[in-house]
Parts: sequence; structure tokens; C-alpha cells
Amino acid sequence: MTLRQRYEAVIGYFRENVPVAETELHFDSPYQLLVATMLSAQCTDKRVNMTTPALFSAYPTPQALAEASFDDVLDLIRSISYPNSKARHLIGMAQKLLADFGGEVPADVDELMTLPGVGRKTANVVVSVTWKQPVIAVDTHVFRVSRRLGLSHGTTPRAVELDLERHIPEALRPIAHHWLILHGRYVCTAQKPHCSDCPLTAWCKEYERAGH
Repeated sequence: MTLRQRYEAVIGYFRENVPVAETELHFDSPYQLLVATMLSAQCTDKRVNMTTPALFSAYPTPQALAEASFDDVLDLIRSISYPNSKARHLIGMAQKLLADFGGEVPADVDELMTLPGVGRKTANVVVSVTWKQPVIAVDTHVFRVSRRLGLSHGTTPRAVELDLERHIPEALRPIAHHWLILHGRYVCTAQKPHCSDCPLTAWCKEYERAGH
């Protein structure tokens, strides 16, 4: 099977069987999505969704968050992984958002990455989900699934991102990001992947390598 055939088969399956796939984070604005995505780093979306309602109620705008105290933000996100650094980043992000972008979340990946606590994955999520830009955010799920399926042999998230964007049509990239995340979250899990329940085994490089 060629790489092109592998991509066509995997994408074809998802297009036919998973026509709707979207982020599981709860948000009502680009600002809220940015905050939620920052909090989701090495943390489950479920936990983030339990935490953000109180945070958004206390700080409904970047202006409010920029004026928040570290201790107050920390108290609201204490159940999230790495709360100390995330509290600092959230306040710093809001302050820079006001200073450099008039309080509006920029629709440009490079501009988003100038904000404290915003790496390439977070920036790609925001522009993909909010503005349907043709990028693919590579988190741990996308990285793992892409390599196991044989869609990429990249050893870094950036290398995997470039491989995926090279082979997935622009129009499908926003949803393809969610296809891969959700497949990694519920089927192709990090520990004990559910291969017996996986519909992609016929095209999976790891499954083939295991001698099935």
C-alpha cells in the first residue's frame, strides 16, 4: 500500500462514517476558546470544561483577565494540570492581547504564538476551529495516531503537522484534526489501544507491523 492509498483510505472512512467531528471544549467566543485550549495542555477536555464556567464568569473579557490577580486565577484553575504556570500565562496572554491586539484574538498563527503560553498547537487549534483555516494542530493524540497508522514517520509534532498538511486537502484539514484527536482519545489510546474495535486496522501500519 502506498502512502497516498493509505491517506485516501483513512480519509475516505472518516468522511463517510464521521461526517461531524468537532472540539469537545466548551466556549462561546475566540477568547474563551483560546483560554480553554491553553488550559487543555496535558489535561483532559472534560476537566477543562468543569473548570472554565467559573473562570469565564469571573473574567468574561480579556480586559477583566488582564487585571486579575495571580492568586484569584490560580484558585479557579487549581484542579487543572500545571495551574501555577497556566495562571501566569493566562494573565500574561490577556495583557499582551490588550497591548498588541486591542483585546481581539488574532487570526494569525504567528501572531497568536507571541502570546504567553501559546504554542503552535494551541494557535493552530484556535485558527482552525474559529476561522476554519487549513492547518492541523498536532497534540499527543494526533501525533500518536498519525505515526501508528503510518500517515507520518515524523519524530516531532511539527514534522507530523507538515506531513499531514502535505497529504490532506485544505478543505478537510479542520475536520481531519478532530477525526484524529477523537480516534486517539477513544479508540487508539496511548495504553492498550482498542484494535479489536478499530475500523482502520486494514490500513494501519502498526497493526500490520504487529503481525495481525
